[in-house]
Amino acid sequence: MVCLTHPRRTFITSDTTLDNCQNAMHPPAPPDARGWTQILARYREPSNVRSIVEIAITFGPLAALWGSAWAAYYFGLWWLSLLIAVPAAGFLVRLFMIQHDCGHGAFFRHRLANDWVGRVIGVLTLTPYDFWRRTHAIHHASSGNLDRRGLGDVNTLTVREYLALSVWGRFCYRLYRNPIVMFGIGPAYLFVLQQRLPVGMLRGGGWQPWLSTMATNGAIALIAAVLIWFIGIGPFLLVHLPITLIAGSVGVWLFYIQHQFDPSFWARDDEWTLHEAALHGSSHYDLPAILRWFTANIGVHHVHHLCSRIPYYRLPTALRDYPVLKGVSRLTLLQSVRCVRLVLWDERGRRLVSFRDMARRSAGSDEV
Repeated sequence: MVCLTHPRRTFITSDTTLDNCQNAMHPPAPPDARGWTQILARYREPSNVRSIVEIAITFGPLAALWGSAWAAYYFGLWWLSLLIAVPAAGFLVRLFMIQHDCGHGAFFRHRLANDWVGRVIGVLTLTPYDFWRRTHAIHHASSGNLDRRGLGDVNTLTVREYLALSVWGRFCYRLYRNPIVMFGIGPAYLFVLQQRLPVGMLRGGGWQPWLSTMATNGAIALIAAVLIWFIGIGPFLLVHLPITLIAGSVGVWLFYIQHQFDPSFWARDDEWTLHEAALHGSSHYDLPAILRWFTANIGVHHVHHLCSRIPYYRLPTALRDYPVLKGVSRLTLLQSVRCVRLVLWDERGRRLVSFRDMARRSAGSDEV
């Protein structure tokens, strides 16, 4: 077999398969999840120029849209201001994804650049960078592990744990998993209130998370005070609050759908492996192109968990070079909507189930 390569095409001079030809250019797909980490490491190197451009094409439109929303409100077109809040929220989500990559040390080659860009963006996203980086690292190290749930995750109970709760406990869990709370009230509370003083969540983290939180709060207060002084508190809230709330809801939805889908991977500590949880416990959220751009390819989440140092703008290249990854844990936009009902992990069936499924399957069984 002879493979002739071209910058855009590959010509195969025999009747062999395209996969065999592709393996001549890239290492072959590994037989297990662990092997993917070494292969994907070749995509880790960021481009500082590309990263700066990504910041410019994200922050620039966000600032312009914010100003346009205020101008629309100023001239009495409050409905137009609300419409502008939607794309502005999209750019704010994208800015958060840049902060996310900085937290993984993936956006720039030097740690100081990642950290300080992440801290500055954290003021705009209302997310203390150093605190978030610590909790997110814990999430990556324990995602899908039933014995290490609690920090940086969507709270998910097993069927047995839910049935062992009191009536009040079941009510609270059902309320927490209600879509209105999960994607509406919850994000507002998380970004506007909880992250201002996350008491009880910084134990054992030393002084840096506290300093990060207080410094972020101070910078937020300063910027808000300046804007309020110029345009007034009413216009500030009516312009900025919708952008923040929409972006927060989208952000929580993305985080939710990355690990709350079926079939997924959850296991107890003795059966859990980091690489298996990354590949099969993280979804490939296959969004339309425009949504992939606004969400900075975060939907390629299984690849991200396998190698978190890959900049988001290089994730599509990994999928292009290894098409087999496209079908792993794949979710479409329509399929993702159905995942909202998945609220409990059934350890016997090894899958996420709804409350209705739980009631039907546990009736007359020894699950209680």
